[in-house]
Amino acid sequence: MCGIVGAVAQRDITPILVEGLRRLEYRGYDSCGVALYVDGRLRRARTTQRVAELADEIVKEKLAGYTGIAHTRWATHGNPSLYNAHPHFSAQGNDEPRIGLVHNGIIENYEELRAELLAAGFVFESQTDTEVVAHLINHLYQGDLFEAVQQAARRLKGAYALAVFCRDEPHRVVGARHGSPLVVGLGKNENFLASDALALAGTTDQIIYLEDGDVVDLQLAKVWIVDAAGKQIERKVHTVHIHAGQAELGPYRHYMQKEIFEQPRAVGDTLQAVESIATTLFGAKAQEVLPKVHSLLILACGTSYYAGLTAKYWIESLAKIPVNVEIASEYRYRDSVPDPKTLVVTISQSGETADTLSALQHAQSLGMTHTLTICNVATSAMVRECELSYITLAGVEIGVASTKAFTTQLTALFLLALTLAKLRGRLSPQDEAQHLKNLRHLPVAISAVLALEPQIMGWADRFANKENALFLGRGMHYPIALEGALKLKEISYIHAEAYPAGELKHGPLALVTDEMPVVTIAPNDALLEKLKSNMQEVRARGGEMYVFADDDCSIHNEEDMHVIRMPEHYGMLSPILHTVALQLLAYHTAVARGTDVDKPRNLAKSVTVE
Repeated sequence: MCGIVGAVAQRDITPILVEGLRRLEYRGYDSCGVALYVDGRLRRARTTQRVAELADEIVKEKLAGYTGIAHTRWATHGNPSLYNAHPHFSAQGNDEPRIGLVHNGIIENYEELRAELLAAGFVFESQTDTEVVAHLINHLYQGDLFEAVQQAARRLKGAYALAVFCRDEPHRVVGARHGSPLVVGLGKNENFLASDALALAGTTDQIIYLEDGDVVDLQLAKVWIVDAAGKQIERKVHTVHIHAGQAELGPYRHYMQKEIFEQPRAVGDTLQAVESIATTLFGAKAQEVLPKVHSLLILACGTSYYAGLTAKYWIESLAKIPVNVEIASEYRYRDSVPDPKTLVVTISQSGETADTLSALQHAQSLGMTHTLTICNVATSAMVRECELSYITLAGVEIGVASTKAFTTQLTALFLLALTLAKLRGRLSPQDEAQHLKNLRHLPVAISAVLALEPQIMGWADRFANKENALFLGRGMHYPIALEGALKLKEISYIHAEAYPAGELKHGPLALVTDEMPVVTIAPNDALLEKLKSNMQEVRARGGEMYVFADDDCSIHNEEDMHVIRMPEHYGMLSPILHTVALQLLAYHTAVARGTDVDKPRNLAKSVTVE
């Protein structure tokens, strides 16, 4: 992990490599580096600072070249340090380095390979599993880098995306992928590799998405791909229009703030093709597949898992179909009871989340072949793996803490609930019209919540000196409380937990003091009176309440009861509006505490390893 860029060209590709790394900074990283072929030698620059410092080091060292690779690393094996930073070189004895390599993923059999390579005389300079791959390719190299990488790939266990080049073949870069994304960018007498097409924005819009097991040979006027069986294969070339400006910050202080305020647009775009509730929203096969299913299994991780928990309330309420929501990283490692009439639904912003992809493949291996993904990337592995899909149009999300990806996921899942309800005769024309009206009004309703930012900033100043917080919700707002707590701890580093409000007296109430702010989601729904009783339990123990209440709720500001009134009660779509308010609270609390909002410590944006 976490970002790869590579290039072979007839011009200095150093600026392309550095700019590509800048565009991948959103994934999170703790070191970065560039390696180039320069005057018959492999040379590199590495740093444990940011890409800007790497660029300064490249200028200082006067590095330039027409073949090279670059990387941003998020530590898995070995601590964040200069000697563990990529690219890694491989030499034998006192020779000059012959192989340069960068790697995303985890090599599970690296210890076995390391022992073999030590016995063969290779010297290791890092603690990483990546250096093992560099030495293995060098060990297998017999004058053809493409062949050596194919041989090495057959011996690797785990997940990887590789970019490799060789001192003895200066106009060649070889890539390989298994379980970690890698794309090829095509140019005129130049070609590129990257872990994300965004890295190549402004350089090329002709993109090939490699499949698992592919090995690719990049030369100046040639791209040659073989599959896992070693057979030459043609992969489709996609024209991908990613405007470089999508990654620009503009007038906002942080990308997270920008992305919070992009949500009216993102939700509106996600709904732009919806004129009525119809199976065709989910793909050409949906009319055939959806009537056959009698239950759902939702697989997701992190924020996407909370979207799935919210969808469970919607689908079971509207369509009366049982829904099971599983954490993807747990599902594949337990004995479960498969049902071929279950629709397996995956939720992923990137569509490359390793745990979710593996869980999907596990479900398919058990005979559950009806699959649907809610995803923000139309060309991702998840979309290619699933029968059906709904593509959210959140756009590029740079901040590590997800915002607009989550609200667009919720929007798509609500459409799924309506579609399943209509298929089963549980959605009247009047109800369909009202739900569509509410959905179309959603961007305006979100904008009204964003207007609450000044009030929420006042709360954030109070939160900034706290170290713990509780979040409470009931019913379909309980998953939103979980999401609010996650956002606060992700970016402000305040320990936060969320509970169904009725569970307070079963343990968490012991934590409540005047130093433990309690954030409560209080929509004016059937559970409001129950929720008020739970709030009184907190006040009776000296707790301080921070309540997001609907405008028509009879909850008022008092000494220990801080209330922000939401612009309107929004029925079943209320979770989306409360999500936006909680995002603003987390964001401004983090700003007040001075943390790195867009790149929180220890976290990566795209989790492509288990």
